[in-house]
Amino acid sequence: MRIAVIGTVVLVVVIAGAGLVISVLNGSSRAVAASASAQPASAQPGAAQADAAPAAADGVIDFQPTSEPGVGRVEGLPTSAVRPYDNPSLLAVGNLAPDFVLPAVSGQRVRLSGLRGKTVLLEFFATWCPHCQAEAPHLKALFGSLPQSRFVMLQINADSEDAASMAAFDRYYGIATPALLDPGSRPGSFYHEGATGPVTLQYKVAIYPTFYVIDPRGRISWRTDHEQPDALLLEKLKDAAGS
Repeated sequence: MRIAVIGTVVLVVVIAGAGLVISVLNGSSRAVAASASAQPASAQPGAAQADAAPAAADGVIDFQPTSEPGVGRVEGLPTSAVRPYDNPSLLAVGNLAPDFVLPAVSGQRVRLSGLRGKTVLLEFFATWCPHCQAEAPHLKALFGSLPQSRFVMLQINADSEDAASMAAFDRYYGIATPALLDPGSRPGSFYHEGATGPVTLQYKVAIYPTFYVIDPRGRISWRTDHEQPDALLLEKLKDAAGS
């Protein structure tokens, strides 16, 4: 499979957050319109690590995972265990997916419309989100089982994190799929919230993780939020690909 890029393809990640407080849900993390200063420390993203920046050696940030009760229980369940999405503003199935060009962690740029002819999974997430962390090894295994000539996963960082933060996350989980940065007005990290990026806003993301499946014609085939069963993601990807 040839991934059409502007430059070199690297991981895509989207993070949302300016002026938002994050509340953890079962199978997702939600961005709630509120002042972070008005919330208790336990409600703030990355509160457990907020007192100190992550350790760095030779310019490399060391990712520190978080944990929440109930995280990581959904992925191994059958498709019948799917929960409906909670965000009514998600873009409609059948619509042409909004095109974008985003920088990868390496600095090169990736264009969504350059992937026509392939089935694409967009994952909008934040590295501090424990539900996104739970999904990471499952998504790695899922796309490792699919032919790269027909399927692509793009991680879109929704929280304005920089390349060092994203690279640390991918290194920790051993992820090699393209990871993109969606920079907003205030940078985030895996230990604090940042501002929502413009592509994240365009895709109406409010809960992490949020998934969009884009068919080979560039149209939205399926979308949802929260952690999801591996079997369901595989089913929706194959349905979109026509296989």
